[in-house]
Amino acid sequence: MRSLFRFCPLLLVLALLLGAGPAFAGKRVALVLSNSAYQNAPQLANPDNDGAVIAKTLKEAGFDVVDARHDLPALETRRALREFADSARDADIAVVYYAGHGIEVDGANYLIPVDAKLERDTDVYDEALSLDRVLVAIEPAKQLRLVILDACRDNPFGKTMKRTIASRGIGRGLAQVEPTSPNTLIAYSAKAGSTAQDGDGSNSPFTIALAKHLTTPGLDVRRAFGFVRDDVLKTTNYKQEPFVYGSLGGDDVPLVPAKIAAVAPAQPAVNAQAEVRRDYELALQVGNKAAWDAFLVQHPNGFYSSLAKLQLDKIAAEEAHAAATAKAKQAEAERDRLAAAGAQKEAQAKAEADAKAAEQAQLTAQKAKEQAQQQAAAAEQQRVNLAGAAPDGSTVKANNPPGTNVAALTPSAPADLTRSVQTELGRVGCFSGRADGNWNTASQRSLSQFNRYAGTKLDVKVASTDALDAVKAKPSRVCPRVCDRGFRADGDKCTKIVCGDGYVLNDDNECEKKRGKPPASTAKRDDGQQQDRPAKQRPQAGAAAAAAGGRASGGSGQIYCNDLICRPVKRGCHLGFRGGGGYGADPNPEICD
Repeated sequence: MRSLFRFCPLLLVLALLLGAGPAFAGKRVALVLSNSAYQNAPQLANPDNDGAVIAKTLKEAGFDVVDARHDLPALETRRALREFADSARDADIAVVYYAGHGIEVDGANYLIPVDAKLERDTDVYDEALSLDRVLVAIEPAKQLRLVILDACRDNPFGKTMKRTIASRGIGRGLAQVEPTSPNTLIAYSAKAGSTAQDGDGSNSPFTIALAKHLTTPGLDVRRAFGFVRDDVLKTTNYKQEPFVYGSLGGDDVPLVPAKIAAVAPAQPAVNAQAEVRRDYELALQVGNKAAWDAFLVQHPNGFYSSLAKLQLDKIAAEEAHAAATAKAKQAEAERDRLAAAGAQKEAQAKAEADAKAAEQAQLTAQKAKEQAQQQAAAAEQQRVNLAGAAPDGSTVKANNPPGTNVAALTPSAPADLTRSVQTELGRVGCFSGRADGNWNTASQRSLSQFNRYAGTKLDVKVASTDALDAVKAKPSRVCPRVCDRGFRADGDKCTKIVCGDGYVLNDDNECEKKRGKPPASTAKRDDGQQQDRPAKQRPQAGAAAAAAGGRASGGSGQIYCNDLICRPVKRGCHLGFRGGGGYGADPNPEICD
């Protein structure tokens, strides 16, 4: 029995060495591409620095091949990918890192070499390199194929290139991808459709986080990207969220194997709550129903299970809204078809009722979706806040009873989400206030203005993620600039209106010619003369002055006057002339035939 115990440590070590595959990773190769010195666009400050940091990190992590290239034209980039494909043929892990400009055209992603001109949209096929070309280069790797793209910056080429076909879409940032090859991950520095920040220093926030976490010995690559996401979110004030597309199997896949020396000594027990947190963050990265169901099977109770249930509620609400939207479109199409075909009134009335009911169901589903999204976002914000307040930055308060509704603790939208919506509304010209995270009346009015000019129907009562996505999708000003009186809108500025000599600014903010007024003394003198005239002369004086008015009104052009009034002569009549006159006698009577 004693000899058995003597050999147990040896057996344990052998079991660990033989069973822990990731501890002895095979050949690892990497290609690092960075483009800063663009010849036909403004140069970028950080990509070359970022590439140097990542190359140094991978070399220090013991990669067998680290090929670092920078500022390559298209032809040399293709050669570099071809040579790297040869290195990846017998490799277990192949990594390609790219920093520079990227562009999405018609749902496909392209990396832009430094010599690209991209004068028209179809030039991407000749002058740029598709993401598929990069995936071909790493395809021979056996265990892990990883592409990391820090290429989601604002792209100057997309604003200047000509469209050969009006319907061809050029996106903001990169498009979402779904790798078709197994064991393939594609990591974006910012979620699809959004842009990334270069940062204030010599490296981007994404690259700094990668260098910190990606090559941690023994750390699964998916968890490493989860930590990268957390760091970038905090650094950018939750404006930039890295994202990973693709899937791996159930085994851990670290870029760097665990250190053998760490196996022999006894290790302290791993914080159970930290493990739950990591599993939660992994499910959050995947983001689908299957991932959350699997998490709840593993962790059915506790703080994180409550958060996971809110995420499932959000997904269910989004699916219900999508189904209601499709049904509303189908009902509307059927109503229009029956109307065009001249169907019976009963059939058209039923179709109209079905369309209205479907539209109402869609609106109800929209509200439910927004509420679920807000609750999930609020709970996620609280989780991040609690994690940041924990002593080790990795645990949260876990004494909540099972089934606690975390969203009920923070029913309103998070201040960071509200602030982001306000900032985006200001960018498109609909909000002129300060982005303070307070969704007040002015903020609601600004979102209402956005709805009006963008043709959307967003709920203005809250700052929702749908609102943020809708406003972010607009590349330029949406709401027209409103200027004070005396100023007119001139692009993004208000310029003062200057009227020429003899013109003044009217109430409609337009220049009009000045209207002259008769001198006050002349008016009084005329009034006095009129009063001094005999009664019999006053009508004659008025007759000549009003004759033009009679002609303008469509009458005979003559005016009949007596001691009391002057009026146009009736149709078919004319004035006679007697001369003289006197009290009660008209000098010019009205004669009708």
